[in-house]
Amino acid sequence: MKIFTNEAIRKIDRETIAAEGISELDLMERAASAVAFEIISRWRASKRMVIFAGPGNNGGDALAVARMLYEQGYRPEVFLFNIRSSHLSECCEANRQRLLDMGDIDFTEIVDNFTPPELGADDVVIDGLFGSGLHSPLKGGYTSLVQYINNSDAFIVSIDMPSGLFCEWNEGSDRRNIIRADLTFTFGAKRLSFFFSENAEFIGQCVVLDIDLDSQAVASTPSDYYLIEKEDVREKLQDLDPFINKYDNGTLYLIAGSYGMMGAAILACRGALRIGTGLVKVHGPASANTIMQTSCPEALFEPDSSDICTTSINVKHRCSVIALGPGMGTSDETIDALDHFLKNYNKPCLLDADALNGIAARPMLLRSIPKGSVITPHTGEFDRLFCNKNITTDEERFKRAINASKTYNITIVLKGHYTMIVRPDGKVYINSSGNPGMATAGSGDVLTGVISGLIAQGFSPDDSVWMGVYIHGHSGDLAAAKVGERSVIASDIIDNLGPAVIDIKRL
Repeated sequence: MKIFTNEAIRKIDRETIAAEGISELDLMERAASAVAFEIISRWRASKRMVIFAGPGNNGGDALAVARMLYEQGYRPEVFLFNIRSSHLSECCEANRQRLLDMGDIDFTEIVDNFTPPELGADDVVIDGLFGSGLHSPLKGGYTSLVQYINNSDAFIVSIDMPSGLFCEWNEGSDRRNIIRADLTFTFGAKRLSFFFSENAEFIGQCVVLDIDLDSQAVASTPSDYYLIEKEDVREKLQDLDPFINKYDNGTLYLIAGSYGMMGAAILACRGALRIGTGLVKVHGPASANTIMQTSCPEALFEPDSSDICTTSINVKHRCSVIALGPGMGTSDETIDALDHFLKNYNKPCLLDADALNGIAARPMLLRSIPKGSVITPHTGEFDRLFCNKNITTDEERFKRAINASKTYNITIVLKGHYTMIVRPDGKVYINSSGNPGMATAGSGDVLTGVISGLIAQGFSPDDSVWMGVYIHGHSGDLAAAKVGERSVIASDIIDNLGPAVIDIKRL
């Protein structure tokens, strides 16, 4: 699913109006009807509803919702802000008049001074002050109103966007002047800013409402941002050819593990095997031979000359893909081996965990990462690689990932609640699967095995990354359904990879 910028959404709205021969007011009525239905499904008509409407189209939405609630027996208290320094949009004015035509409705139009109503814990506030049409931070009396609403104990519902929050970039915004919604009803699809963790406190629960935007307009409008969904992965997963052999399913060469950290190597290896890799060969310290042969009897083990860590990375056999990093350690000898490998290997590979920490210790190695490679950092690893100062927001980290991906011609899998896959062509894929229970030791090692295993099987590196991230997350969801989010461990994710693939392929 495409994630559109605010400008693109406006374009789709216009094309929907043109294609269907309707008016802007008709489309607003459609949106308001969807919001009103959701509100009616949650609260009885006896619930106190206090609606704050701004002068633009978001205010028009709110006024239309108020009218529809009134028609269903609700008694909303409506406050329309039509202060002297602004003017009502055409649609807002039309819905104002429609509301007034209802007759006996509690309606207050603010043109100057305003005394806010008393709000309590039993009240529902509907925020229709400023939606996605906001172009600059809130100021003046609106900031006081937002802070007043936020400081109340009322349940806050925002229409389209929490007022004061922008659809894409919010760097420099005063966070005190953004509505902190408990529930946000947005239209068509989530906005990009909804995927940044620092904005979660403003959005609350997000419900996406379908308002039947023109499908051709949606399909023809370009976007650099995409939400990965089950249907996308299903289209790529084909049944296996009955005549294949293990070599057709590819060979993964995995450099992983060190003394005391072989668990990471085992998890990555098992993840790769379970996703269908034909053959996995693990290179690690010689002392790990027994544990690898016992824990992963399906894999081959290649011992390093050292009993403790990896001191050399020499690709002696043909392989489909090389993955480096899980539990590898960051000793000088291991970083030296990584240094030599990166400077002499020119095919795309996958780098994770300690491979990234080793590069961070020698930043010039960034230039030696083979073009087209995939790196899979969590936020700490990413910051060590690409940030020379403390990063405080996902938005800033996201922008740096876009620049870094283009600069070094690599794909960056920035792991998090919404794992973001940033490609050198500027395309970004955001994962929709997964849960908080996956924030557990070894989960990232499993992901390394899954992604590299898909590449080994012949999926393109671009497809393997977003498919692997989704399958990994969906497996975690199945695991959480069985044992609860708090109890998920990395092995549970591996155990559910097969069921996850089956579920994804099921129509």
